Amino acid sequence: MPILTLITFLPIAGALVILCLPKEAEKPIQITALVSAGLSFVLSLCVLYGFDRAQPLMQFMENADWIPSMHVHYALGVDGLSLPLVLLTTFVTVLALISSLGIKERIKEYFFWFLVLEAGMIGVFEALDLVLFYVFWEMTLVPMYFLIGIWGGPKKEFAAIKFFLYTLAGSVFMLLAILAVYFNSTPNTFDMLALMHQHVNWSARFQILVFLGFYFGFAIKIPAFPFHTWLPLAHVEAPTAVSVILAAVLLKMGVYGLMRISYGMLPLGFAWFIKPLIIIATINIVYGALCAMAQTDMKKMVAYSSVNHMGYCLLGIAGLTATGFQGAVMQMITHGIITGSLFLLVGVIYDRAHTRDISAFGGLAVRVPTYAGLMFLACFASLGLPGLAGFISEFFCFLGAFQAWKVYAAVSVLGVLATAAFFLRMMEKVFLGPFNNKWAGLTDMNARELASIVPLTVMTVALGVYPKWALDIMKETLIYMINTPR
Repeated sequence: MPILTLITFLPIAGALVILCLPKEAEKPIQITALVSAGLSFVLSLCVLYGFDRAQPLMQFMENADWIPSMHVHYALGVDGLSLPLVLLTTFVTVLALISSLGIKERIKEYFFWFLVLEAGMIGVFEALDLVLFYVFWEMTLVPMYFLIGIWGGPKKEFAAIKFFLYTLAGSVFMLLAILAVYFNSTPNTFDMLALMHQHVNWSARFQILVFLGFYFGFAIKIPAFPFHTWLPLAHVEAPTAVSVILAAVLLKMGVYGLMRISYGMLPLGFAWFIKPLIIIATINIVYGALCAMAQTDMKKMVAYSSVNHMGYCLLGIAGLTATGFQGAVMQMITHGIITGSLFLLVGVIYDRAHTRDISAFGGLAVRVPTYAGLMFLACFASLGLPGLAGFISEFFCFLGAFQAWKVYAAVSVLGVLATAAFFLRMMEKVFLGPFNNKWAGLTDMNARELASIVPLTVMTVALGVYPKWALDIMKETLIYMINTPR
């Protein structure tokens, strides 16, 4: 059974069914979206069940001719690097769709684009052909443009256009890099696994130029400094569920590409860029945290915290150790779970109060204790409290980078302190102190909101208490990547 194809295209099947339904059929549209995304998640769990954790190479591979004259193949597969990200995508998408049940405008179009977006994201992590990878990469661009531009906030059009132009600019450089790799491979191929053995025939100059082409595409998506400016605006203007997907999955595409393609295919280019990469990682961590500290809008604060947390991924990668690579992948997973929770929780309070201004609240823990408890746990996880998911991933990133980059790792610790400061300040201003009677009518979380957030909370605790089961999935693949001669 082509299980990876089913995981990828079940959301597309759901989207096509939704197209055939009348726009007035709101319940059938919502059920179709949830069922198709849910089946995709169940099948990804089946892949996890059948996945051989002792095997570092690709598993569940599917291969068929697609455009034979150009040596383009429909090739899919997963290993310890991609499988955790496929699981994250299918899991978070289901929860984001549950959160989206509160959407009241243009429901048919909303769920259609959401499912197309999911298919594109899954495809990026499974593709083993560069053309297929690029198609799935671009496939995420249009749905996100419409989801922000139609259902976003007051500046939604500007945010959508900025996101589109930034990402498209990066994609142009990536396309040029893909073509360069194809025409300089012998024989000409887009096969990503074959290309990982071609670098011995490529000069350092060629690898550096191609690396930069790929890097621009990946860095904009991460987002790495100084290409990060589109992110806060897109997050603030996007509807809650779209912010969740943007933070939890879309940013990870850039880090995944950096590890799979830039490191895997272009070792001389990667080695040439390693010093700038550690500098950018440090800037992301410290600058992102300081920017978050300056925000009064809760959603913007969480958005800048994503810039900070993606810096930890780059820090782990720059260490060029198996520990650092495990930290980077683990950080992608834990950031997706924790920041997904935070955006959902900010959306809960915004739906009720119609403001995200931190200073507008006060003493809410008395009025909405369940909400306060879940928010406290998510904030503590994000600032890296031991026993919760954020700690182990950040610890591995620092551990992996420290041996090679002691000074930069030490400076990056300032980002941890700043992260703790802005989250503690937010919790104090919003939930503690005297109760602001203006919010006497606030109600605690309803069943739909709990259904979308509690699974993420459970995972935050589970990964914090017992991270071994997740680390075991990725360990052999990442050790193999590091130890393979380059």
